[in-house]
Amino acid sequence: MDEKSGILIINFRTRIMNDTLIYGIGFLAQGLFAGRLIVQWIKSENAKKSLSPTLFWQLSILASWLLFLYGLLRNDFAIILGQVITYFIYIRNLQLKGNWKKLPLLSRVFCLLSPIIAFTYMAINYESKILLLFYNQDIPFWLLIWGSLGQLIFTFRFIYQWIYSEREGESILPLGFWVISLIGAIMILSYAVYRKDPVLLMGQGLGTIIYIRNIILIKKSKILS
Repeated sequence: MDEKSGILIINFRTRIMNDTLIYGIGFLAQGLFAGRLIVQWIKSENAKKSLSPTLFWQLSILASWLLFLYGLLRNDFAIILGQVITYFIYIRNLQLKGNWKKLPLLSRVFCLLSPIIAFTYMAINYESKILLLFYNQDIPFWLLIWGSLGQLIFTFRFIYQWIYSEREGESILPLGFWVISLIGAIMILSYAVYRKDPVLLMGQGLGTIIYIRNIILIKKSKILS
């Protein structure tokens, strides 16, 4: 084996290891997102109405942190955008449920400092990072716009949920939340197909089923009441 072939093999192995790590983070994040939906689904099925469990929001915070990291490693602006907006809404819902201060102090400090550290990292050589995010050769510009729009709609569900919950004075997952979730998920699924992103496909595939089921549960509970 000559030196050139040896270098190519090393580079190939390094790329495989890097891809494995990146996708591992992404799948772990989506696994936690899926876990929060399954918890919410099971509790809602037992109660025969759509609920907002504490564990749903706790898992959301951890999963959002990991998916933000995945987006950075993938240079994918559409993914990063969604996580930046929703992260603090997850924390606010825990506050509304009266469970934020029940978390260990170290966990709360970590949750609050993580975004600051992430933005500091992005601010370093920000011009090169912006070029990677907005001019990624693997993502056509039209696809970036479509994916970002899907993420904005998907993210708006939590803004809607936040405003609704603030008005009601408690953490609630209303009908509009699930309808907006379904629309955003369908857009992100189409983005994931073009992007060939198994992480997004896994997360939104399962999510779509649960969104539809929650819409049905809320409709049924309104009829019975």
